[in-house]
Amino acid sequence: MAGAGRLLAADFAISLMWVFSNELIKIFSLGYAASQLDADILKCALSVANMFAFAYMGKLTHGGAYNPLAVLAPAISADFSNFLFTVGARIPAQVVGSIYGVRLIMSTFPWMQHKPHLKVDIATGALTEGLLALAIVTITLGLAREDFFMKTWISSLAKLTLHVLGADLTGGCMNPAPVMGWAFANKQHITKEHLVVYWLAPVEATLIAVWLSRILYGTKKDKRAAVKDTSPHQKSKKSD
Repeated sequence: MAGAGRLLAADFAISLMWVFSNELIKIFSLGYAASQLDADILKCALSVANMFAFAYMGKLTHGGAYNPLAVLAPAISADFSNFLFTVGARIPAQVVGSIYGVRLIMSTFPWMQHKPHLKVDIATGALTEGLLALAIVTITLGLAREDFFMKTWISSLAKLTLHVLGADLTGGCMNPAPVMGWAFANKQHITKEHLVVYWLAPVEATLIAVWLSRILYGTKKDKRAAVKDTSPHQKSKKSD
């Protein structure tokens, strides 16, 4: 029980810091760059460093995360109690952390505007966010067996690339929690476009990504069965 409480506290704190740090990166890159190109390069470099820092925080907290999709994907394949804990406690903790992160931003930097905002119709936005979420969750699940540096490096570059691809349409979010934070601050958290584009589509995409990953990469049970079948002892028994 204490471990679950620490994990929820970590989810809350990391989600709050994630929202706040991303706004600091935007302010710093725009304020200290000589041109728009320099600002974009600086923002990308700082974003990658930021993702490494938060990945390390997640490692230190034994699983603390800032993205509901990142905790939902493994929970789908876990036991039912783990799934309920994720959906009923961890994801709400991340959302609440993001809401307080946005409040902290608005009190510290009052000129900051609501982002992201949908620039296309709901159907196109849902398709865009769904495809982006499908891509990043599939990539993340495929990197699960890689070492920390390689996994974080590849996933960071993938997130940046996908964000750029979707930025002019939906904001390229791939993370419902910060969007909920900004929507809640602007009293837009129960609108159809918010729920469909930034929650329903990414969650459905995550379910599809988990199903695809089982086909592409197999499950842990499949790996153990394959290792067992190829073991010398098993081979000798088959030959007998």
